[in-house]
Amino acid sequence: MELPTELGILTCLMLFAASMWIPYVVGIVKDPSGEDAFDRPADMRNLRPWVHRANRAQANLLEQAMPFAVLVLLIDRLDGFTALTYWTAIAFFWIRVAHAAGMITGLAKEPLRPILFTAGWVCVLIMGYAVFAARM
Repeated sequence: MELPTELGILTCLMLFAASMWIPYVVGIVKDPSGEDAFDRPADMRNLRPWVHRANRAQANLLEQAMPFAVLVLLIDRLDGFTALTYWTAIAFFWIRVAHAAGMITGLAKEPLRPILFTAGWVCVLIMGYAVFAARM
């Protein structure tokens, strides 16, 4: 049985989300203050800006990835994958990669970062629509 694209994309998205701790931990380990962040959580105010942004990028990804994942699994259960869900899954993955990269590097400034976040939210809404459309 072939894995539907939406589930393949979801697998890649979950692997990406599960790996988003890496930039933050690299930043903590390379913190010039010399504090042991594993003994006591680092004070975000004392970290370099990109480390703080990496932490926010991970939290931000999880805010959208979890609802998206549940909706994709519901659509799979309802046998409701369509061309709309196919393209929405692909778009969502790349939007979230662009958002994380832009957030960590600091390149996604106003208005790009909120536009990317909103585009991801719209993808979640489309998948929510697809759940209800599959039931009709």
